[in-house]
Amino acid sequence: MSSTLRIHWAITPAIAPQPLINCNRCGGVKAYRCSGKFRVNANGKRIDVWLIYRCVDCDNSWNFGIFERCNRRDIEPALLQALESNDPGLARRHAFDIVALRNQVGRVEKFADVAVQKRLLGGAGESAAALELQLGLEMPTSLRLDRLLANELGISRSRLQALEERRLLVIDPDGAKALRKPAHARTTIRFDLAGEPDHEAIICAAGG
Repeated sequence: MSSTLRIHWAITPAIAPQPLINCNRCGGVKAYRCSGKFRVNANGKRIDVWLIYRCVDCDNSWNFGIFERCNRRDIEPALLQALESNDPGLARRHAFDIVALRNQVGRVEKFADVAVQKRLLGGAGESAAALELQLGLEMPTSLRLDRLLANELGISRSRLQALEERRLLVIDPDGAKALRKPAHARTTIRFDLAGEPDHEAIICAAGG
């Protein structure tokens, strides 16, 4: 039986970025949240599509442009149906497109809240001497890797740093500097926990 417990963490951002827009009702810059609804406007063969946002304070609307003056024939029928039916997955994908949001409004507020689903890949359970975490992200997050690990494993960031300094924590790719950067997909974190006093607690927390 393997002495390394291998676990996959599927990380999903919990709160979509919110553009900061000058609200003409409130009279100042306000955060706008995604409504999850599309507005589709057809004018002959041309189609405009927006994702509707609402001011968090007064519910004033702002339209995030998805397609502008697009020929109907250039949009796949399944995609058009998803837009017209307010497909939640499609709305979420556009709502988390922070690059496109910034291109239209400039200032965007990001949130570090995430949900983590943990799946056992193999290994010896709580008796394992080592732990390997494989990260998968549905979409980018601003949550730093050290904060993610500290939150999910129930240990301090200084404890993570101490493990790294003793070479009991190895991150591939990017090494130790990855701890201070946002978590990203295809990152593998390996812990050598043999003889460590919090060994069992970390192993247990890693698998949820």
